[in-house]
Amino acid sequence: MVVANHRNAQLIINQKHLYHNIKMATERLNAGTELFMVVKADGYGHGAVQVAQVAIKAGASGFCVAVLDEALELRAAGIVDYPILVLGLTDPADAAVAAENNISLTVSSAQWLTQVAVMFNDLAEIKPLSVHFGLDTGMGRIGFQNKMELTQALTTLQANANYFNFDGIFTHFSTADSADDAYFQYQLTNFKNLMTVVNPQPKYVHVANSATSLWHDYTGSNMVRYGISGYGYNPSGREIEQLPYSLEPAMSLETQISYCKQVTAGKSIGYGATYTTTQPEWIGTVPIGYADGIPRNLQGFYVLIDGQKCEIVGRVCMDQFMIKLPHELPVGTKVTVMGQSGDKMISADDIAEYTGTISYEILCGFSQRLPRKYI
Repeated sequence: MVVANHRNAQLIINQKHLYHNIKMATERLNAGTELFMVVKADGYGHGAVQVAQVAIKAGASGFCVAVLDEALELRAAGIVDYPILVLGLTDPADAAVAAENNISLTVSSAQWLTQVAVMFNDLAEIKPLSVHFGLDTGMGRIGFQNKMELTQALTTLQANANYFNFDGIFTHFSTADSADDAYFQYQLTNFKNLMTVVNPQPKYVHVANSATSLWHDYTGSNMVRYGISGYGYNPSGREIEQLPYSLEPAMSLETQISYCKQVTAGKSIGYGATYTTTQPEWIGTVPIGYADGIPRNLQGFYVLIDGQKCEIVGRVCMDQFMIKLPHELPVGTKVTVMGQSGDKMISADDIAEYTGTISYEILCGFSQRLPRKYI
């Protein structure tokens, strides 16, 4: 997708806020524990390379991504001296690329290890591949589910020790951001039980995502995978409000009024004629829409102009949406879709709550058509 540089609308990424969030987390680490910044999905929409560069300054020791190409992007950007873990599963055919670029891959079956070993055996020269074993303790996504599966994989790994470095083992908690920790404790018990067959343990044993690092004891784990909180958001939304340190949202979305008109009473606005004026109103048009990541069902929510709420009227279109203005405003007037304006603030949590989703989806949903501006 082309970047719309010739349209006044941009995501503004505050690097000071990124630094603050990550630095606060690194300062709370237990002795001997490292922090890997999660920069998957283009750094949750903030720009993976730019976030990684800030994270290094704030004390991050490595990075987590979702797919191999995201790891290769960091390497191509010159981030070569820091470990990178691909959290998702990678095709065995791409294992050699990961090994060559010193990228760690997640393993969830002995069969995968066997396939890679066979391929590596046919290569004249190959670097050992670093791997992290994923354990499914209750997330139900990927990973070894029982001791038998795990022991088989460990045996396969040992039999092919010249091809692999056993660098880490981990699990992922599905309810670490919930006030009720019963299922968290269930998963933790499962993890400890599975770990009884892992001897010796690898360099990294990691269970802590953002939520775990904020609210749970992760003793026995020596690495934190720091995600949403690095970008300034509470992983629980508003369920758990108490935080050990302040989080500062790093992303804002600003644009402008592209057109302003007065309409008479009884005029309908937007697709489906879902909003009709009851009196003469000033209507402003904003030049971004759902193709830019503005949720289509944001009708009835609001944007900010000089600290004043202006209701979104009519359905959000692909490239534009309309707002009700207090009075006539000139074309070019600044519109804050997300961020601070005067004494008011719209956060990704506010948008998420209105649209029935989570802040993660809002942040990741802004498209590449919106240019990113770093301050």
